[in-house]
This record gives sequence, structure tokens and C-alpha cells, in this order.
Amino acid sequence: MVEALDRGGFRRCTPVQAATIPHLLSHKDVAVEAATGSGKTLAFLIPVVEILRRRSSPPKSHEVLAVIVSPTRELSSQIFNVAQPFIATLKGLTSMLFVGGVDVKADRKRLAEEGANILVGTPGKLNDIMQNEDTLDYKNFEILILDEADRLLDMGFQRHINFILSKLPKQRRTGLFSATQTKAVADLSKAGLRNPKRVEVKTEAKLTSKGAAQQELCASKTPLGLRLEYMICEASKKSSQLVDFLVQNNGKKIMVYFATCACVDYWAVVLPLLNSLKGSPIIPYHGKMKQGPREKALASFSDLSSGILVCTDVAARGLDIPSVDLIVQYDPPQDPDVFIHRAGRTARYDQEGDAIVFLLPKEDTYVEFLKFRGVPLTERVCPSNTEDVVPQIRSAAREDRNVMEKGLRAFVSFIRAYKEHHCSYIFRWKDLEIGKLAMEYGLLQIPSMPEVKHHSLSLDGFIPVDDIDVTQIKYKDKAREKQRKKALKRKAEEEAQNPKPEKKRAREKPEKPKRKKTGKQRQSVQTKEDLDELEHEYRLLKKLKRGDIDEDEYEKLTGFGDSDGEASGGDTNDVDEGKERGNKAQKKLKQRGKGSEGSRKFEAKDKTRNKRR
Repeated sequence: MVEALDRGGFRRCTPVQAATIPHLLSHKDVAVEAATGSGKTLAFLIPVVEILRRRSSPPKSHEVLAVIVSPTRELSSQIFNVAQPFIATLKGLTSMLFVGGVDVKADRKRLAEEGANILVGTPGKLNDIMQNEDTLDYKNFEILILDEADRLLDMGFQRHINFILSKLPKQRRTGLFSATQTKAVADLSKAGLRNPKRVEVKTEAKLTSKGAAQQELCASKTPLGLRLEYMICEASKKSSQLVDFLVQNNGKKIMVYFATCACVDYWAVVLPLLNSLKGSPIIPYHGKMKQGPREKALASFSDLSSGILVCTDVAARGLDIPSVDLIVQYDPPQDPDVFIHRAGRTARYDQEGDAIVFLLPKEDTYVEFLKFRGVPLTERVCPSNTEDVVPQIRSAAREDRNVMEKGLRAFVSFIRAYKEHHCSYIFRWKDLEIGKLAMEYGLLQIPSMPEVKHHSLSLDGFIPVDDIDVTQIKYKDKAREKQRKKALKRKAEEEAQNPKPEKKRAREKPEKPKRKKTGKQRQSVQTKEDLDELEHEYRLLKKLKRGDIDEDEYEKLTGFGDSDGEASGGDTNDVDEGKERGNKAQKKLKQRGKGSEGSRKFEAKDKTRNKRR
């Protein structure tokens, strides 16, 4: 093991490895939370190999001793490749990788023929393999590892995880590893772990207050060598600021995160067309790409010394891409936990790195929110002298229909992703300035979508293009343009043969007769009337006591004099009589207040009877 570590260039133990390895080797379950890039992979691979080395007899070919589960294909492949030099030190043990993009039947056939003692893969694929493979034996199973455990549950793999747990014996060792531990992970740890040891490794970030030399230490979930910044800029200037930032950092290895796959596709096409970025290697990478191109894109970027990877959150977790200098979060992630994972693609293994997030003016409270979660950021001033790239983007859209259509799809997908933000009290989609956002994307027109039609979203800041018919914009790709023309011709012929019938005017529906109110509804209306009347009389009584009105006015307004069948003709100068009458009125008012609850039903009935008569 030590020789294998030396060959791999691992000279010393990281804190998370020093804390975790002894627990797993002493037959304890662990739940580990540590910053990204802190060496969690070796923290579980070394114990797995050492536990299997201590077995007294070599295993049979189909005897499963260890299972390692991770959420994505890339991470599973990475773990499998890192593990090979260590597994090679064990005689007679084999391992096998199971990820999506490969036919299940081919995997089952390979497993049946060769067998495997260590299974590495994604939950869905492992679920398929374990569900229909009777040749595997789990009786002597030793250890289960769930890497990026919180993501395993967020991505909807809970059913698969529960099935995997049900297939494995309860007498085993289990390890949960992640940079963030959520409530779902805590629930899973209760179900799958026995008296687990919780290992939490945090770095200390130095915060310097402005205008003072004092420094305070605070717990941080980010690597120590990572410098985190944020920039606040208007939506219409955001794309120009991104391009300016990429130009300033030319020659570095940069990852740029976007909200959706459609956004990645759009900017991967647009950015190379801009004058200032021509010649820069820009590689797209997202979850909707097929397995072959996806692997090729990741391998190409890993081999580059400088270049730009535009990607989604599929590249946020666990991927160990060498020598990444800078992380740009153009769109903040939907899940705030992912912010840490994105930034953690740089400054790995005690190296240094930079990360920046672009925020709109109304999103500035996100900074305080992250600080409260142990992720401190410093502000970077938004420069005012950047070149405006929107005219170049619009020019590209005029010349190529592909650019125009990708831009519309990216814009729509961004707004719909924005609506799904976990921090909806910070990222309020109804506060989005659609006009400025459309300018940021370089759109020729604002698309007709329900979010724009049915809500009063701001269209200020959008400058429409009047001298162009978007239906006449052609594809640069001649084959696609030929296909489009054929489709338009076919559609015109179909419309000529089968003209659409004129829409008949809808008949005006007669107004529905108003439904009769129920007893409860009538009672609630009557109760409100009684309360209003009581409040009115109480106000009059107060006026009488203050001397604002006299006895005659009071009795006229309340009707107390008529109710007794007598005329109200008291002497206003007689103070005693006035007091007596005021007390009587107050008494009567109190009686009405007390009795109103009991007598409302009867009063309501009397009134309805009178109305009927």
C-alpha cells in the first residue's frame, strides 16, 4: 500500500484521511463531511483495500466484498481509475465498473463470465445489475461506500439506494462521504449505519474587516487556498463582463458554470465567434450529451494547459480535473450546497485557486446568505469600461439561424430554471428584468412564453431590431437550410390542400343565476352587520361622554328613545339626568353586546321574515 501511494505521488496524509482511515479499519461506520479537494477518495479507498487484504482466504470470483456508489458516471469512472493501482496490490481480487451509456445485457454477460469482488458504479446501474443477477454472493460482504451521499438522494436515487441496502447484509461497515451533509443524509445514516462516527473537517478562513488590520478566524467549508469573489452587475452587461473577465485571464484553465444544458450549448457556439475570444479552446460539457462525446470533452479539457470548459452542475462534484486555475459561476446554482462543490474544482490538494460568481443587483443578499453558511466572499468591483459584445452576438444571430434558435432556447430554459431556485426568497423570478436579460443573451426579439405573457415582468432596457424578418434568417449549414426549406414547402402545400376552417364566433353564454346563499353565509353577513352597528353605537356613546353631541342627537342617532315608545325630550343642562341617561345607554349597549351572540340567529330570522313579507 505504501509503495502504491509513493508511485501515485501521495507523500502525506490529509486531515480527513488521518481522521477517517483508523475508524473504518477498527470496524466502525463513519459519516464524513469535508471540504472539496481534501482527499476523501483515498480516505475510503485505502480502508477498503486494507480490509479486504486482511481476509484469511482468497474470495471466489462471484463473491461481492465491497460496493462503492457515486452519483455520476464521471465520478464513478474517476474512483474506479484511482482505485486500480491499490487493488492491483491484492492477489485474486477483481473489480468492475457499472455506469450508464453501456448496454445492461453486455454488463451482465461480462459479470457472469468474469465475476467481480468490488463493484463501482452509479445507483441506477448497480440497481439493475443486482436486481437480476443471481450469481452474485453477498454473504461475506465487508464494506459499502456512498460517495457524495447528499447528491445521491437529491438526484432521486433513494429508491435505488434502498434496494442496494436491502440486498446487502446488515453486519457490514458503511461510510458516507460528502462536502455537505443534508437532512436526507442524516435520515439515511440512521437507516444504514450502526453507531456511526461523525467526522467533520473544516478549514479556517481569515476575514479582514475593511479599514482595520484586525483579522478573525471563522469555520469555512471551502479549501484554504481558494479565493472567493462576487461581482454585481446589470443583466444587460453580464455577458460583456464575462467576456472581459475571460480575456483578462487568457492563458488560464477556466471552468464556466451555466444554469441549463441549453445555456451551455448556446454560449459554446457564441463565445468562439466573438473577436476577443477567437482562437481560444472552448469545450461544452453537460448531462444531455451522449456518453462518447461527454467523455471525450472531459478528457480534452483535462489534457489542456489552458482553455475554457462551459458546463452545468454535472461537472460540479467530485471530478478531479488537473490544474484548474479559475471557476466562474455565471449563473448561481439552484441548490446553494452546489456552490461549494463548483468552487471546489480548483484549489485542490493544498493548491491555490480563484472563483467568482456573477450576481444581479437584486441578488446581493445571496452574499450574506453564503457567509452565514460558512462560505465568505469578497467583492470585486464591476468595471465600467468593458467592450459591449451584444452587437456582435446579434450580428451572429442575423447571419445564422442556428445561433438565433439556440439563443431563444437558452433564454427560455434560464427563466424556467430560475423559477426552481431553492432560495426563492433571494432569486425571485417575478423580479427578473426580462428586457435587460434578453439584451444579455443578444436576442433579436423577446420570445412569446407564458411567463412573459401572463405576468407583468419588466421589458425595460430591450432594444428591438426593427429592420429584420426573423422567419427569413437562414442556417449557415447548407444541409440544414435545405431541410428547412423542404419543411416550409411541405407545410405550405398542406395548408393549400386543407385550408383551416374559419373559427366560429363563440356564443355568448347567458349569465348564470346567482346561487342562493346558505344559512351559514347569511348568518356570517348578519353577524358582521351586528358588529358594525355595535361599534357605531359605541363611538356615539364616547362622543356623548365627551360632550361632542347632546342627549337628543344621541337618542335620534341610536333610536333608544323610540325603542321605549317615548319621546326623547330631556334637559341637556341637567347634569345628573344626562349622566343617568348616559349610564342607561351604556348599560343597554353592553346588554346588546352580550346578547348579540345568543340572539343573532333570531334577529336574522326576524329580518328575513320581514323581507319575505
